[in-house]
Amino acid sequence: MDLTWSRAEQAFRDECRTWLVEHVPTEPLPSGDTRDGFFQHVEWEKQLFDARWSVVSWPREYGGRDASLWEWLIFEEEYYRAGAPQRVTQNGIFLLAPTLFEFGSHEQKERFLPRMAAADDLWCQGWSEPNAGSDLAGIKSRAWRDDEFGGWRVTGQKTWTTRGAFCNWLFGLFRTDLEAERHRGLTYLLVPLDAPGVTVRGVGRLDGDEGFAEVFFEDVFVPDDCVLGDTNQGWGVAMATTSSERGLTLRSPGRFTAVVDRLVDLARRTGADRDPRWRDAITKAWIDAEAYRLYTLADVTSLVEGQSPGARSSLNKLWWSELDVRIHELALELLGPMAELAPHAGRAVDRGAWMKGFQFALAGPIYAGTNEIQRNVVAERVLGLPRK
Repeated sequence: MDLTWSRAEQAFRDECRTWLVEHVPTEPLPSGDTRDGFFQHVEWEKQLFDARWSVVSWPREYGGRDASLWEWLIFEEEYYRAGAPQRVTQNGIFLLAPTLFEFGSHEQKERFLPRMAAADDLWCQGWSEPNAGSDLAGIKSRAWRDDEFGGWRVTGQKTWTTRGAFCNWLFGLFRTDLEAERHRGLTYLLVPLDAPGVTVRGVGRLDGDEGFAEVFFEDVFVPDDCVLGDTNQGWGVAMATTSSERGLTLRSPGRFTAVVDRLVDLARRTGADRDPRWRDAITKAWIDAEAYRLYTLADVTSLVEGQSPGARSSLNKLWWSELDVRIHELALELLGPMAELAPHAGRAVDRGAWMKGFQFALAGPIYAGTNEIQRNVVAERVLGLPRK
C-alpha cells in the first residue's frame, strides 16, 4: 500500500482546504437533529453543492467532480479538520446513492441523484420496525400489487428513522411475498413521504432533539418506477446499502482523527497532558484512530482493485463505533464535573460538544446493526466459525 500522495492529490487537498477555510461557518450551527438546525444544515449542503463539494466522488453529470476514492478520503479529512457542519444528507448520499449506482436504472439515476446531491430531496432510511431491528429479515411491513395503477400498495410501520421528521423521501424494505422464506420475498422501495396515507410522527429524545420519527403507511401507493432492483430480490439490494452503512462511506477516518486531534488540544488546555496517566490514554486513542485510517486505506486499495469488502464491513463498523465511544468517554473523564454543563453555561468547555458527542456515540453500537449481531457476522462469514 502506497502511503504517499501524488501532486494532483495534494493539489486537490489544497483546493478543498482553502474553500473550507473560507466558507465553514465561524459559529457552529444548531444540532441537525432539531427542526431549525436541520434546515440551516440544508442551506450549508446547498453551498457545498454549488461549489461541487457535496458529492466529490460522483460523476460530474450528477453534481460531482469525478474524484477518486483517494480524493474522497482527502476531502473527508479536510472536512472534519475544518470543523465543518455534520452532513444531514448522509442517508441519501452515503447510503442510498451507492445502491442506486449499482442497482438503479438510468432513469432512476437521472431522477434521484442530482436532486439528492443538491439537497432538494432529503432521504431517511426505513429499515427498523417495532419487532425487527437488527434482524432485518423479520420485517412485517408489506406491499402488494396494484395492477390497475401500475405499482404497489404499502402498509405497515417503520421506526427509528433518523431525521425522518424532516425528510421528504424514505428508502426501505417491504415484504412482497408472504409465502417466501425470511430473506426472500422482499422488495426495496423508494417512498415519497408526502404520499396520501403516510403519517410521520416525531420521537422525542432526552437531549431535546426531535429528528427521529416513526413512519406509518396505510394503503400508500408506490409506482413501479420507485422499485429499486428486482421485485422480491430486495434483500440483495439492501445488503449493498448495509455494506455502505457499516463500511467506510458513512464513517470515514477523517471524522475520528479530527476528534482525536481535538482531544489532544483539550488535554493541553486543561493541563492533562502533563499527567502520565492521561498521556498514555490519549496516546492510545490517537493510535486507535490512526489504525482505523490505515485500515481504511487498505480497504480502499482493495476497492480500487475491484474487490468488494462484503462481510468485512462488519469489522469496520465494530471498530469505528466502539472507538467513538472510547474517545468521548475519555474526554468526559478528563473534564470531570465540567462535562455535565449545558452548552449555554458560562463555563461550559467547547459549548458542551463533548457530552453531545458522547450521547451520539452511544448510539453507534446500535444503529447500522447492533454490534452483537455484527460479531456474529464476523464470526460466521469472515472467520468461518460454526454456529452452535
